[in-house]
Amino acid sequence: MEDYLIGIGKRIKEIRKNNKKTISDVAISAGVTAGLISRIENGRTIPSLPVFLKIVGALETEMTDFFDGIPKALGQNFLVTRKNEQSIIEKEDEAVGFTYNYIFGKQLNSVGFESVLLEVQPNSEREKVVTDAFEFKYLLTGECYYEIGDQEVLLKEGDSIFFDGRIPHVPINKGKVPSKMLVVYFFI
Repeated sequence: MEDYLIGIGKRIKEIRKNNKKTISDVAISAGVTAGLISRIENGRTIPSLPVFLKIVGALETEMTDFFDGIPKALGQNFLVTRKNEQSIIEKEDEAVGFTYNYIFGKQLNSVGFESVLLEVQPNSEREKVVTDAFEFKYLLTGECYYEIGDQEVLLKEGDSIFFDGRIPHVPINKGKVPSKMLVVYFFI
């Protein structure tokens, strides 16, 4: 499963190559610069709706065909990975006592990121916020509800979530103990 916004650039590149078009071909036809097409394809920027529509036209593809190539997120504004969906990654035999647990994978090109350890106390209060980043959160201890837009999802220890931080969001700890999470911000 892949987030629509991140998948757009990858999908544009895929269709362009399948149609044997160069970046310049698409740029000229869409009336934009080749540099912009390159940045979109590599996930460094997301096109505005008018530019996106021009690019799809330049690719000579139907809108429904364009989106058929992007996995659906079941109508949610986020991706959740549950603890029981994780798997152990087999590493070299010399690494005795090391367990690599695959938590979450997302292929992003040329994306800046930062990570923080966030602790949310029970009964803490804050209004919803927005960030100019995609956010990945992995719950280390406790449990926490996340309100994202008008949706709410409960995260328990070992769960993770990925969403567009431009959607108003806030973590809410309704439990009796602090919840601690690893947070990674991906700046596009």
